[in-house]
Amino acid sequence: MFSKVLIANRGEIACRIARTLAAMGVRSVAVCSEADRGALHTRVADEVRVIGPAEARGSYLDIAAILRAARSSGAQAIHPGYGFLAEQAGFAAAVEDAGLAFIGPTPEQVRAMGDKRAARAIARDAGVPMVPGAEGHDPAELARLAERLGFPVLVKAALGGGGKGMRLVEEPAGLAEALESATRLAQSAFGDGAVYLEKRIVRPRHIEVQVAGDGQGQAVHLFERECSLQRRHQKVVEESPSPAVDAALRERLTTAAVSLARAARYRGVGTVEFLVAPGGEFYFLEMNTRLQVEHPVTEMVTGLDLVRWQLEIAATGRLPLAQAAIHSSGNAIEARVYAEDASRGFLPQAGTAVRVRWPEGPGVRCDAGIASGDGVPVHYDPILAKLIASGRTRAEALERLTEALDAAVVHGVVTNLPFLRALVRARAVVRAEFDTEWIEREFLAGFAAVASAPVPELALAAAALGELMGVPAALAPRAGARRSSVFATLGRWRHPGLA
Repeated sequence: MFSKVLIANRGEIACRIARTLAAMGVRSVAVCSEADRGALHTRVADEVRVIGPAEARGSYLDIAAILRAARSSGAQAIHPGYGFLAEQAGFAAAVEDAGLAFIGPTPEQVRAMGDKRAARAIARDAGVPMVPGAEGHDPAELARLAERLGFPVLVKAALGGGGKGMRLVEEPAGLAEALESATRLAQSAFGDGAVYLEKRIVRPRHIEVQVAGDGQGQAVHLFERECSLQRRHQKVVEESPSPAVDAALRERLTTAAVSLARAARYRGVGTVEFLVAPGGEFYFLEMNTRLQVEHPVTEMVTGLDLVRWQLEIAATGRLPLAQAAIHSSGNAIEARVYAEDASRGFLPQAGTAVRVRWPEGPGVRCDAGIASGDGVPVHYDPILAKLIASGRTRAEALERLTEALDAAVVHGVVTNLPFLRALVRARAVVRAEFDTEWIEREFLAGFAAVASAPVPELALAAAALGELMGVPAALAPRAGARRSSVFATLGRWRHPGLA
């Protein structure tokens, strides 16, 4: 095992990685920009190296600076976390060229799976079901292919993810503009304007399978995660196991995911993502060659530490466990806490978190990147923490998550906690009757009405949202009551720290 590892990231994921390194007796090295001096991830690490100025988000993207920090600290390996450089083949190659271990897949695997066209080809050769799609460079040719696929179709960037460069086209007249727009955005965001077409699956579930491989052709799965609660293709709440997956479908999904990992001779921990149609048909979406934000739900139901798995595979070239030794028990659900104002279009926020209190209790875990007094800078992704709850049943896990969200306190910076508290109480979430489009199609309008209504209208707006959530009328606020805030007016949903 390595004796010292540099963490090429920040925030909650850097804190999370440092925690496992400490448990394994491995020294950790944090990196930070001037804006992050004294941030929580620098305080929990054994050593710190400053790699860039305050105003530059690019500090964490400066490969040369990160390699200098690794060499000066004596680190033997670099863990990329997620985001920033985690899925850049050039970074993985530079780390290995510098004689250091990259805690992740090979540069070739990062490159192949990062290019959705190449990933689709590998998946197809492995016999993994594919969403019907088409590739081409000539707009006229793509127009003919789109007609053959049948509208609606998606125009997707060949590189990247998270919905960037994606355009929905409902009818032929909108295709040319969508192609031009997606190409332009893909070129700007990823340095490659290549796009392709994909048939749009209506009201699908987003199910992903956690896999791990030894780089020699052996691979295992660690079951699936339900990731359908999304907004603008960004996951909001995730859980394991999926309430929409029975034993037969689980066997098919995990078999397909492991087949892909074996075909790629995948090294390390990765995630194979699928779209599952209402009828149970499933299709390969993409493979993420890194640790996922939602990995804690898998850890909660399997009892395994995925960061430890990453380190052990990188150090030894062997899988820690065989498939027969990996089991799942109970349920776990995660909610992502962001510094963003859900009442103003989820606008990112910044400031000083003057008071922070994260929940504790049986079955509750918090992966946090801030504590009381910490600054939330404007330069980076606004994720602050992840609250994860587990239970013997889905209902118990959801109840614990609801209580944990109610107990969480972040003062000084606006967060999405009110949005999350309303979301986990929604009737469709409680009953697991949702798809990837449900939040935007059915939930946001009701939440926005409550969040933005003037005080006299709050009772009516809250009653409308209560109807969506299935809340008994007796629990609705009294009309005309004078309240000091949305939370007070919402009665039982009131934030415990805001009377």
